[in-house]
Amino acid sequence: MFDPSQAWSLSPEVSLRDESFGALAYHHGTRRLVFLKSAKLVEVVTCLDRFESADAAIDAVVDERDHPRYVAALAALAASGIISGR
Repeated sequence: MFDPSQAWSLSPEVSLRDESFGALAYHHGTRRLVFLKSAKLVEVVTCLDRFESADAAIDAVVDERDHPRYVAALAALAASGIISGR
């Protein structure tokens, strides 16, 4: 279960490939391909390991009014194994 007050990072089993719309995330363990549909979401995901919580990473990158939308996006990425708790 995703808790944005906890520390998260990009899973070590995941590779990101930059695209014009954001990025493709490929999970080498599950062979699952996930689309990250914005450059801001890619920025949040790639900086997660530099912050004490997902909330802090989101706050550092996006406007406060968009915070809930990014929490929902990270929750979906956690459910698919793209990000993992640390």
